[in-house]
Amino acid sequence: MASWREQAVARTVDPVRARAEKRVQGFLDAALELLAGESGKEFTVQEVVKQSGQSLRSFYQNFSGKHELLLALLEESVFKTAARLREAIAAEPDALGRLRRFTLEYHRLCRPPTRPSSPRSVEILGMAEFAQQLLTDDPKEAARAFAPIFALLEEILDEAAAEGSVRPDIDCRAVAGAMLQAIMFNSFALVLSGAPVRQRGGDAEALWDLLAHGLTADARPADGGNALLVNRDG
Repeated sequence: MASWREQAVARTVDPVRARAEKRVQGFLDAALELLAGESGKEFTVQEVVKQSGQSLRSFYQNFSGKHELLLALLEESVFKTAARLREAIAAEPDALGRLRRFTLEYHRLCRPPTRPSSPRSVEILGMAEFAQQLLTDDPKEAARAFAPIFALLEEILDEAAAEGSVRPDIDCRAVAGAMLQAIMFNSFALVLSGAPVRQRGGDAEALWDLLAHGLTADARPADGGNALLVNRDG
């Protein structure tokens, strides 16, 4: 299925696709600027139109409304994040290393900003709030938006299974969903527990340790291997 951005471009009656792309990008850029401003995600369509320097008619030729515009922004954000994650894990020599690096890097990207009042932080928080709302209100659309990141993680898990570094009995698709949930919402776990935020990736390492070794006392082998991830029969 085409992305919301692609659908927005396709709706135009303009025969020149490049001009349609430029108009759609203009609305997306304007929305991002407003998202980083004082109003955050409470901006209006009229404000987007004014910020972009385009017409209201042109906006509705490309988007059905603000919700669809936010969907396009979220998809673009997720696509860029998946590309960054793929680049970050590329240097790891094996699939298990890529799995760990994915966990640490995505956790870092999902953490609440250290300077919540900065424009970039306001933008990130606005998109995070919209994503959380989407997960609750429209799970199918949320799954579609997060497909690039989910596909990347499932790909890494499949590779790890093929090389024998994860248990052969795991359902990679189900595990990918559980891992994404754990990584994305780990900050809420810290709030609920009242635990202090650790520095220099300590929280991410703690999460990876839990994912890799589990909870039981005998989950971590004496040689330091990964009881839940390593295939002991391999």
